Amino acid sequence: MVPYAFFKGKIVPLADAKISILTHALHYGTACFEGIRGNWNDEEQQLYLFRMLEHYQRLHKSCKIIKIDLPYSPEELCRITVEMVEKNGYKEDVYIRPLAYKSSEQVGVRLHNLEDSFCVFTVPFGNYLDVTKGIKCCTSTWRRIDDNVIPARGKITGLYVNSALAKTEAFENGYEEAILLTQDGHVSEGSGENIFIVSGNKLITPPVYDNILQGITRDTIINLARDEFGIETVERSIDRSELYIVDECFMTGTAAHVTPVTEIDHRKVGDGEVGPISSKLQELYFEIVRGKNSKYKSWCTAVYKK
Repeated sequence: MVPYAFFKGKIVPLADAKISILTHALHYGTACFEGIRGNWNDEEQQLYLFRMLEHYQRLHKSCKIIKIDLPYSPEELCRITVEMVEKNGYKEDVYIRPLAYKSSEQVGVRLHNLEDSFCVFTVPFGNYLDVTKGIKCCTSTWRRIDDNVIPARGKITGLYVNSALAKTEAFENGYEEAILLTQDGHVSEGSGENIFIVSGNKLITPPVYDNILQGITRDTIINLARDEFGIETVERSIDRSELYIVDECFMTGTAAHVTPVTEIDHRKVGDGEVGPISSKLQELYFEIVRGKNSKYKSWCTAVYKK
């Protein structure tokens, strides 16, 4: 099977989608991206792309922040993506990576007077974290950068060095994921995930002003918790020590799906097992993203024509 990508305005073999080592985005992180999941439904022999339009609407917002002129509307990007993914022909879970970037082959730190380009490709992609048993996390020594440094509300490539430092620190210390704190010590998010805690019968998650990405999976869970289980979500700042006394904790993200957290900083979360609220939200989420729930089918875009 020859993999394909959308590059320089057309679908080409992935091997031909190459940029120069002089490309501005490579040197200065002047690009923004999205991550879109394609979830395989074996019974229907169908691949469903989850909340694709919302991802592309967010990409447009990220582009505004770093002055990238994206020449395609969110709707056009959806059409391009479906065509590209269909041509690849995968019959398994995939990850789709759209990238808008400063493509000028020039040296010099700036955002102005540079060319802009767009590409998108897809790769097979299983579970990013262990969604069944839960994961062990540590609070990172690296702090989440502030909005007036690089805005976390945008998926800007240069920002993710901050996440990479935290992720590798966690891995090298025997954990699966890191939890970053804000500069004033409040819980922000994981290296690539939003975080929720369960206290009583409420979900609590950090607010936007604690330098989080406004996650689409995060929004999905807030809506499902309210509409399907009558569980309220409170958006407020969370202290580090509060993580140690909660009933449950889980992380959300396009790559991570809904991943329970069973240990933080060598302390069990609850009884150290996946909690009941995390479990039922995760079960419903997986049903929806694979197109198995008719109520939420509008969130799913089918790739293959029947």
